[in-house]
Amino acid sequence: MTTGTATTSPTASSTLPSFTYEELLAAITAPNGREILDPATGELVGRVPESTVEDLEQALTRARGKQPEWAAVPDAERSALLLLAADAVEANAAALAELLSREQGKPVHNGPNAMFEVGGAVAWLRATASLPLEAETLFDDETGHAVLSYEPIGVIGAISPWNWPMMISVWQIAPALRMGNTVVAKPSEYTPLSVLGLAHVLNQVLPEGLLTVVAGGREVGEVLSKHAGVDKVMFTGSTDTGKAIMRSAADSLTRLTLELGGNDAGIVLPDADPQAIAEGLFWGAFINTGQTCAALKRLYVHEDVYDAVCEALTEVAAAMPMGQGRDEKNVLGPLQNKAQYQIVAELVEQARAGGGRVLLGGDPLEDQPGYFYPATLVADLDDDNALVVEEQFGPALPIVKYSTVDEAVHMANRLDVGLGASVWGSDVATAREVASRIQAGTVWINKHGAVDPRMPFGGVKSSGFGVEFGVEGLKALGVPKVISS
Repeated sequence: MTTGTATTSPTASSTLPSFTYEELLAAITAPNGREILDPATGELVGRVPESTVEDLEQALTRARGKQPEWAAVPDAERSALLLLAADAVEANAAALAELLSREQGKPVHNGPNAMFEVGGAVAWLRATASLPLEAETLFDDETGHAVLSYEPIGVIGAISPWNWPMMISVWQIAPALRMGNTVVAKPSEYTPLSVLGLAHVLNQVLPEGLLTVVAGGREVGEVLSKHAGVDKVMFTGSTDTGKAIMRSAADSLTRLTLELGGNDAGIVLPDADPQAIAEGLFWGAFINTGQTCAALKRLYVHEDVYDAVCEALTEVAAAMPMGQGRDEKNVLGPLQNKAQYQIVAELVEQARAGGGRVLLGGDPLEDQPGYFYPATLVADLDDDNALVVEEQFGPALPIVKYSTVDEAVHMANRLDVGLGASVWGSDVATAREVASRIQAGTVWINKHGAVDPRMPFGGVKSSGFGVEFGVEGLKALGVPKVISS
């Protein structure tokens, strides 16, 4: 079963559709579908319709048939529809956030959580609709005239992860539609309801057939990644899966954008103010309970401020309540699934066994159901400890002491990843100089993970290739075409 139905697009003056949580859930679930359980409580959230390869084939056929008509719509009209789609998501923010909290686990309101994610989806839709992308005159002189423009690619296969299922889906869907493509989206098997719910809202205002969600299993994803009817695949997820998609796409030369694993490094310089940066360090590492590709996952601190940073960061982390997402006091939720919980627990135990000093956390929360692992800080680790080398993707931050900045840069660069990184210090000019030496797609100064729809985002090394966001991200969803005379 797929979600691809939509009403005729209303005008901007029309009343936008508005759903309660119960209405939204009823619209996207199937009585005999696969159970989706709340990772915080183990309770049933809903039953997801399990799409098949046949459903995927039908979705791709519809997308292929609709794409020329959509490509012929003027860019201004496509942008206007994306703005209307943003309004629809905003009008349904409460229902979408509750669905997201129940399925993914993140708290609804406090901190950068479910309402934050839905708000991010709205912001990215609006920003993507508003980005300028004019034809570029390359030269116009006595030798001739040449103009560069971008045409749609065709059908985009969008494969999204379970950590930020709504927002990352919008990162894929919005630029694809803006550039005149159609989209067949395959959500993670862990969080299909969130993407189905988002698409149900979007499809109330988008023309029929532009966006279809196929909520199937691994086989559906594998077929989508190698299907001859897909012109580009956008994937956010693990490096291993990205490599498999790249192999699958080779025969058909399908275009790719791959945003893969991070294991981002942060470097605290000797002139940093520990108290001033502690909260920024915390949210850089523990946003979404650490389940973020571009989260701060290994922290290198100069010996002059090491103890003070450890103390200040521990104080901030200890004050952050964790628990079920509909409880208003909580800012951290559970890990989304058991497999990820076990990865975090095992890496922390390896850090402890390797001589790490646990400053906070380090033991599972056994007094409540769900996949809760406490915010954990582990100091005094060697740089080759598993908690440092392997991407934990959860609420456990290793802290490594260094003596010279050259040493810190070497440690930051030595792994085969490079999605994001950060440098923390009082002298911004010095921090920028250090940032220029770090191998990563984005390096932040005195913050971490602050993505912005106006600036390109992508990784280097095994963190993937291609960019999203900004004008460069739009161009990645088009085919460059030069007309020369």
